[in-house]
Amino acid sequence: MAFVVGGPAQALVVAILAILEISLSFDNAVLNATILRRMNPFWQRMFLTIGLLIAVFGMRLIFPIAIVMVTAGLDFATVVDLVLHHSAEYAHHLELAHPAIASFGGIFLFMIFLDFLIDESKRVHWLEPFERPLARAGQLKTLSTLIALAALLGVTFTLPHEEGTRVLMAGVVGQVTYLAVRGLSRLFAGMGGVSEQEERHGSAGAATMRLAGKAAFSLFLYLEVLDASFSFDGVVGAFAITSNVLSIALGLGIGALFVRELTVWLVRHKALEAFVYLEHGAHYGVGSLAVLLAVSLEHQVPELVTGLVGAMFIILSLISSVLVSRATKNA
Repeated sequence: MAFVVGGPAQALVVAILAILEISLSFDNAVLNATILRRMNPFWQRMFLTIGLLIAVFGMRLIFPIAIVMVTAGLDFATVVDLVLHHSAEYAHHLELAHPAIASFGGIFLFMIFLDFLIDESKRVHWLEPFERPLARAGQLKTLSTLIALAALLGVTFTLPHEEGTRVLMAGVVGQVTYLAVRGLSRLFAGMGGVSEQEERHGSAGAATMRLAGKAAFSLFLYLEVLDASFSFDGVVGAFAITSNVLSIALGLGIGALFVRELTVWLVRHKALEAFVYLEHGAHYGVGSLAVLLAVSLEHQVPELVTGLVGAMFIILSLISSVLVSRATKNA
């Protein structure tokens, strides 16, 4: 489509954007797989169809428009006009909204990372000297929330007053969103007879763990918010490559489709069961992205760094999984 509309140069731009999105989202695919494997086939198909439409048009096109409307105080028609006819100005407004975007997405991802580390029911530890003591601390159920809130306040105090206030408000909204979606997920899973530990780790058996109905719907919402948190940096970074909004939607859409197909492949081939530390690597990648989003409030962080850090954790966890698998077989 890009080739037909804009020729070879535009097609190349779309290809570069697709590669950018894929490189930034490998850890997202693994993390998505840990959630998707709990859902029944119907909701897995919903993730690939309706979820993809939400990801491409909702999170990468409509949601940035909504962000600019809120932060710049502009109406919908004005922002759409900027998108279609003044894309450079639209990109500028989106860049100005970056602190709020980074705060919302960063705190959401940081909560995911903390809840994974501070989990007393976790049975497999990758970096054991570091993870096991933190897992024991999971007896205090609110610890991850308190740590994330303390980190948010610490970051806020380093910023100018007006910007710090926006960052604090966006971060609190991100934290409340995480707690609400996760709370719904656990509530609906409990109504279905699945305990919180079983819902998280799959110890109830394959039949029980294939969640449907309200429980699967809440996980679907969780996946979409998670995707939004991952996609913000890709949307903002795309404007450094091109100001053509159609090309951005096409390129990031291709990347989003690839990531979703990779997620389903990981689930259907039971890759998370075969490579026991892969989930750990994804969560460390998520934690590093949350930190980089916090750093980006005051310093420019290249997209290459963001992508490489997450990929590094995935590769290291994959190597560790292969080594421990071989050692187990030899024993």
